[in-house]
Amino acid sequence: MKLAVASGKGGTGKTTVAVSLALSLADASPLYLDCDVEEPNAALFLRPTMEERREVSLLIPEIDTDLCTACGRCAEICEYHAIAVIGEEVLVFPELCHGCGSCTRLCPEGAIHEVPNVIGSIERGQAATISFAHGTLNIGEPMAVPVIRDLKRWMLADDTRNRPVILDASPGASCPVVETMRGADVVLLVTEPTPFGLHDLRVAVEVARDELKLPVGVVINRDSIIYGGVDAYCEAENLPILMRIPLEREIAEGIALGKPLIAIHLAYRERFRDLWRSLERMSMAGRDASYTRKAQRS
Repeated sequence: MKLAVASGKGGTGKTTVAVSLALSLADASPLYLDCDVEEPNAALFLRPTMEERREVSLLIPEIDTDLCTACGRCAEICEYHAIAVIGEEVLVFPELCHGCGSCTRLCPEGAIHEVPNVIGSIERGQAATISFAHGTLNIGEPMAVPVIRDLKRWMLADDTRNRPVILDASPGASCPVVETMRGADVVLLVTEPTPFGLHDLRVAVEVARDELKLPVGVVINRDSIIYGGVDAYCEAENLPILMRIPLEREIAEGIALGKPLIAIHLAYRERFRDLWRSLERMSMAGRDASYTRKAQRS
């Protein structure tokens, strides 16, 4: 099963939950992908030994001025306004380019070729029995999605083992989160019982459940804060609350020292195993519902 762990809001404890899940499943040799490529931090808790590194590049257009007639066709084609024609000069803006290659293929003069632009890197290694990989977006680069896409392709394309896969998403509900969730079997949203937590949970649910049609479960972190809005929302939307993690000084101090939750409280190891089993049941129910919908349409 592929699980995406996400949160609409940053700082809710998403990585805390994802890491503890991976450690509780260590006997199954899980695969952990830290897809928060703008600020990956799971390695601080899992302490993997990195064994391999690759650069991630986008192919960016380069103009051959000897062949270019400044006809403007490339600028017309580009949906992202990464090319502009001003007089007889063609300007390329690499930070806007998505590397689709349309300008290169459709240039009537054959005046465009593509050159690689390194935007980040991906690394993989081992943390005991856990296979670990993460991506890092270079400082100043605006697009995280290609790094996430390459990270998933590198680790999942040839992985034929039937083992748990945990995808640790970035906070929010933008394109990097969508790319992380794409291909997952179920999504676990980690939130906190505050008005901000509720607001961003709503947005994340819209993306995961309403747009991507994935089953969604919820973990409430720092649960002793007195606010009932998240519980009321989950009940109204029929979202199962699968775990509650209390607001405790001991937990906060342990996480600040780089300790995973199951090392702070040993009882959480079995709780996280139960959480995984609940998510597996949700995944199976989601597949059955999807099969039923397809059968009805046909």
